Amino acid sequence: MHRVGLLISDHFQVLGLSTLSIFEFANQVTGEPFYDCTVYSERGGSVKSSYGFGVDSQPISPDIDIDTWLVAGVLTPLELPASPGIIDFLQTHASRARRVAGICTGAFVLGQAGLLSERRATTHWMHAQSLKTLHPTTRVEEDRIFIIDDPVWTSAGLTAGLDMTLGMVEKDLGAEVARTVAHLLVMHHRRSGGQTQHSEMLMLSPRSDRLQSALEYARNNLNKALTIEEIADAVHVSARQLSRLFRSETGKSPAKAIEGLRLENARLLIEQSRLSMEVIARESGFRDRRHMREVFIRGYGVPPQSLRTGKA
Repeated sequence: MHRVGLLISDHFQVLGLSTLSIFEFANQVTGEPFYDCTVYSERGGSVKSSYGFGVDSQPISPDIDIDTWLVAGVLTPLELPASPGIIDFLQTHASRARRVAGICTGAFVLGQAGLLSERRATTHWMHAQSLKTLHPTTRVEEDRIFIIDDPVWTSAGLTAGLDMTLGMVEKDLGAEVARTVAHLLVMHHRRSGGQTQHSEMLMLSPRSDRLQSALEYARNNLNKALTIEEIADAVHVSARQLSRLFRSETGKSPAKAIEGLRLENARLLIEQSRLSMEVIARESGFRDRRHMREVFIRGYGVPPQSLRTGKA
């Protein structure tokens, strides 16, 4: 039995509770209760969530025996730092666990407890600079989904906590169990820890349903040449009207916006598969491997091979 403790405090981010679903479904997949999850707080009882409703919890105590601690964050970590009781508890008990993890701004709590000193860590990109300022010895990597530094794990935004805990399941029970859990939870894919927090679709920020549909069509057909006429026909507007939508809503031409989607698709395939560069170039809609390399260097400043070899 692997014991998981989710440590919460008043106004904790309610989505942090969802991380326990990963362990719940892992138990279903394995057919036995491998994980035993309990919610804890400093004093126990009902704890008010960020949404306002209360969640029952058990009080922390010196005799608690936990394998994995998950520390939930709050929406405003600078305004709501962890209490001295929580910090004292983590300072004395975190080292007894196999691992301790900060979910989103839970990294601030780990930082307060001195658990991030001289370690790599991440948090939500909106709060990364504050974490750097408060803990200058911590190597904050604000563009990561989650980071593992020996027994200390940290995740970016709240949904990245799901990726992080799924990574724990993979480490504990293997890749096949993790894949099955992801499938049962209808997670698109398990994002690796090194993947960027930023999505090209989010950065383009389409405001209208029409442009959203056009971008979704493009993303689902990246292996095609994708002319503006084809995309416009797919969403039932004229090519001229669609081109105006691209520029007014994204500030980019259709060609530049689609190039960004191609780059993101290629990067994810490089990070998450062992496909050859030729196949990745073709699946992402580049003319060939050389063309993909040119666009990669222009867009990311490094050749695509560097994501696999670690060499620029």
